[in-house]
Amino acid sequence: MVAPLLRSLWSTTRKPFSPRATLFPRFLSTASATSATTAPNPSLDPSRLRNVAVIAHVDHGKTTLMDRLLRQCGADIPHERAMDSISLERERGITIASKVTAISWKENELNMVDTPGHADFGGEVERVVGMVEGAILVVDAGEGPLAQTKFVLAKALKYGLRPILLLNKVDRPAVSEERCNEVESLVFDLFANLGATEEQLDFPVLYASAKEGWASSSFTKDPPADVKNMSQLLDAIIRHVPPPTANLDAPFQMLVSMMEKDFYLGRILTGRVFSGAVRVGDRIHGLRSTDSGVTKIEEGKVTKLMKKKGTSMALIDSAGAGDIISMAGMASPVIGHTVANVEVMTALPTVELDPPTISMTFGVNDSPLAGRDGTHLTGGKIGDRLMAEAETNLAINVLPGIGESYEVQGRGELQLGILIENMRREGFELSVSPPRVMYKTENKEKLEPIEEVTIEINEEHVGLIMEALSHRRAEVLDMGPVPGHVGRTRLSLTCPSRGLVGYRSVFSSDTRGTGFMHRAFLTYAKHRGPLGNVRKGVLVSMGYGAITAYALTSLEPRGILFVSPGMETYDGMIVGEHSRDTDLDVNPVRAKELSNMRAAGKDENVKLSPPRLMTLEEAIGYVASDELIEVTPKTIRLRKRYLEVNKRKTMSKRLKE
Repeated sequence: MVAPLLRSLWSTTRKPFSPRATLFPRFLSTASATSATTAPNPSLDPSRLRNVAVIAHVDHGKTTLMDRLLRQCGADIPHERAMDSISLERERGITIASKVTAISWKENELNMVDTPGHADFGGEVERVVGMVEGAILVVDAGEGPLAQTKFVLAKALKYGLRPILLLNKVDRPAVSEERCNEVESLVFDLFANLGATEEQLDFPVLYASAKEGWASSSFTKDPPADVKNMSQLLDAIIRHVPPPTANLDAPFQMLVSMMEKDFYLGRILTGRVFSGAVRVGDRIHGLRSTDSGVTKIEEGKVTKLMKKKGTSMALIDSAGAGDIISMAGMASPVIGHTVANVEVMTALPTVELDPPTISMTFGVNDSPLAGRDGTHLTGGKIGDRLMAEAETNLAINVLPGIGESYEVQGRGELQLGILIENMRREGFELSVSPPRVMYKTENKEKLEPIEEVTIEINEEHVGLIMEALSHRRAEVLDMGPVPGHVGRTRLSLTCPSRGLVGYRSVFSSDTRGTGFMHRAFLTYAKHRGPLGNVRKGVLVSMGYGAITAYALTSLEPRGILFVSPGMETYDGMIVGEHSRDTDLDVNPVRAKELSNMRAAGKDENVKLSPPRLMTLEEAIGYVASDELIEVTPKTIRLRKRYLEVNKRKTMSKRLKE
């Protein structure tokens, strides 16, 4: 009696075995969780689509604005800054990669693209601006337009977009209606200076507080409760952003703008459908433009079509021209390639990116402490990882170097620092050279990259900062008080990129953390000559073993220490900064000699100042041309390129000759 009852209970409660659910739980938690809602895509009508990018300077409120728009349209947001999905983005509070999501508003579908604000990640802005018909230019009403505002706006105007100006943070006490009018006129001047057309100059202006979650078409600090939301901004997008001009009857073509990898689906390609329609199961192929013409990369079929809706990925059956979608089924195409129907043999034009301005050499870690922390140690593995990064990030170029080294070219030390940080978290050990600026030669004249720098500091720090920047070959363009902030001064300068390498940490120390510095690439100009004295010499270890407190006691008066007792050191490792301009060889492993004589009093306790422990970005900016950074998953060490004292002396003599 009991046995049949148990059998019937078992048959009704047990779940059927699913090998995909067992082997690929990650995929099921995202895409397959929404597969129950898979239906013919209703957004094939291009007139109901709006493709919009959110562009702005750093910390002017793009990602917070995206949160509020998602919430307004009914998306479930698990945490603040929901679009920042990379762990480093959440840790640092910055946006590193562009991301697309779709929201529905009044029977229209809005494809919103969140972009980074740092100049180092400008390539992310450049490659997505071509996917959209409109842009929301977010400007902090207190700070006004800054260096990166000019950069992102220039890219938007170049593609013929008509931006909507959103003055954010108007709820701040210092922001008044007069200040907003002033910022609006500054933005208008910026549009005019960048060569905007009459249509683009006639931009709509909205006032918002993304933090409080409202936007208004007229200036207010506290809108009525019934309109204290983002509806006016969403209505402005529908009204001012044109729908995509698309031909659904033409053959399918899509330019790949983003790429990611999934353990179950393989390579996921994201881009805007240029023409035609695509359905699951369609035969497609990848095309690439070369000097000799268009070449076919790979042929396959669409296995999955997906679209990001809110914060989750939804499966769709089909998509039409003008829409931004993701697809799986191809293994070879990368960003900039065209995916099209098999009968199409014309590739779409690729996005032109600004050239990289700095380069660093990544090589195998060959220090005496190599291999203790990491799991990926060989030059081959480092090369494979860098090539994979270059596929997904067009702003980075990777060139093979001498031996097992690779030259990595990028936009700035922050961008390359993020790459190094990701690699060390993945278990890589490597040695990294200091950043080198990439020069040009035109008409037999040496040109170097010049950056536009905006600095905001307290009045008492102006003299110190001006002196430091004069050593770095900076030229002041404008200087004046900051509106609404008594005792603050704003400086606008141009400075060579090589002069700004490593300056951010020095700037923070000089201003006691109260200053703001923003920079963006301006142009290539004539070389401004050698830099002044921007760094002291270093204390170089000439011993191997554990560092002792006894040895550091005598070294402390010599300069600033980078190490603490108990840390491992080796011959050629940098253990501190010398108080003078020359390097000094020291022995940090020296122990106190013991004797068999009994002392009357006990030894005095050793009291050391806390060492200066460098972050990865500080180390990248600190090292000189004859030094390297040793990066492992657990530690960051500075070292000389040549570890032996005699070899260093020989090489320094050769350089002088």
